[in-house]
Amino acid sequence: MKIFNFGSLNIDHVYRVSHLVKPGETLASHDYQMFVGGKGLNQSIALARAGANVSHVGCIGKDGDVLQQALEENDVNTSFVERVDGLSGHAIIEVDSKGENSILLYGGANQKNNADSISGVFEHISEGDILLMQNEINGIAEIIEQGTRMKCQIFFNPAPMSTEVMNYPLQNVDYFILNRSEAEAMAGYGDPDEMLKRLRKQFPNSKIVLTLGPRGAIYQDAKQQIFIDAIPTDALDTTGAGDTFIGYFLAEVCRENNIHSALELACTAASHCIKKAGAADSIPYRADLLPVLG
Repeated sequence: MKIFNFGSLNIDHVYRVSHLVKPGETLASHDYQMFVGGKGLNQSIALARAGANVSHVGCIGKDGDVLQQALEENDVNTSFVERVDGLSGHAIIEVDSKGENSILLYGGANQKNNADSISGVFEHISEGDILLMQNEINGIAEIIEQGTRMKCQIFFNPAPMSTEVMNYPLQNVDYFILNRSEAEAMAGYGDPDEMLKRLRKQFPNSKIVLTLGPRGAIYQDAKQQIFIDAIPTDALDTTGAGDTFIGYFLAEVCRENNIHSALELACTAASHCIKKAGAADSIPYRADLLPVLG
C-alpha cells in the first residue's frame, strides 16, 4: 500500500503581530520569517515524520527548489513533483500573540496541474493505494474520479473550504478529515453531534474525522463514534496543527492500528506542533513523541 499526496507546495511568509489585522487597518509586524509550507507539503512531511512512505504529487515554479529540497530532506518521494512556468504558490500568514493565525493564499504553480500529468501519475498507482488531497490545487474532481476507477482509498481534507467543493464527486471519498468550520460549511451550523449526524446522512459510506482544536477530535463511521480529548498546551503558533494531525492519523491508519490509537497519536503530535513557530518546521518526529506516549 502506497500513499500519494496530491497537494500544494507553498512558500510561507510569516508575520508576527499583536492582533490579526482588521479591514482598513495598517499594522506593523514585530517579526518576519520565511518557511516552506502549503497544506500538501506539510501533510507529506507529517506523514514522513510519522514513519509513512509517501510520494508527493504537485507543481512548483522557478522559485521552487527550496520546496522540493524540503520534501527530499524529509524522505518524501518527489518523482511526481513537476516544475512549471511562473512562480510557486505562496502564503501571507499573520500570527497573533495568542498563536492564532490568518492566511492569504496565492495559488501560483499549485493551479497548474493538467490532465496529462495527473494520468501519468496514475500509471504508478495500484488498487488499494491511498490518495490524499486538500483543496489548494486544481484538478481535485478528476483525481477523485480516477482514484475511484482504480479502487484507491480516498482521503480528502477540504481546506481551504470553497463553494466548488460540494460539486466534487464527494460520494467517492472514503475519509473526510474536517475542522469545525469546514464541517459547518458542508453540513450547516450546529454542535458537533448535529453536524456529524448530517454528514452521516449526506455521505453514508464515508468515515469522518472532525477536529475541534482544544476540544479534541471525533471519529465517526457507520458503526461507531470515538472521541479523544486534546492535550492542553500553550500555543505559540497553530499554523501547522491540522496538517500534523492529518499526517499522523493517516500514517497510523496505514499501519492498521486501531482508530483510538491513531486519534491519540495525532492529537499528541498536533499538541507538540503548536509549541513551535512555522508550519512544516514545527511538525514533530515520531521518535520525539514516544517518551510522551510511554
